[in-house]
Amino acid sequence: MAEAKTKKKFYLGTGRRKTAVARVRICEGNGVLQINKKSLTDYFTEDKDRAAVVGPLELLDMRSKLDVHVRVAGGGFTGQGGAISQGVARALKVMFALPTGVEITGDDAQNAMAKKLRDSGYLTRDGRMKERKKYGLKGARKQRQFTKR
Repeated sequence: MAEAKTKKKFYLGTGRRKTAVARVRICEGNGVLQINKKSLTDYFTEDKDRAAVVGPLELLDMRSKLDVHVRVAGGGFTGQGGAISQGVARALKVMFALPTGVEITGDDAQNAMAKKLRDSGYLTRDGRMKERKKYGLKGARKQRQFTKR
């Protein structure tokens, strides 16, 4: 007889940086990391971008215990790496969050994980954006050369 399939429980997180938006789904597994249906090494060529993506997982020692599936759009590679990093951190926070109605006492493991992520800067949104072009100017701030005489 065939065994009944058990549904996996997915935890969602959304990350943003500049104009990039990442939708992250994590579940218990064996360490598969897919970004837009490609592997991490195929999608990101720079080591700093790869390190940004796996940073929250390495911090909590969950790299080989969780499967991560990401859909990311917009921005460049660095912006997308930062967006994925924030999305993974938010999904981890949801995964290890206390159920509602439970009192928070002392130094729980769940609170410690969220505090670790917060202190490392993975949950903080980088608010820097490109400044818009203004009318009458050549760019956001560049003007025509001023002639006195």
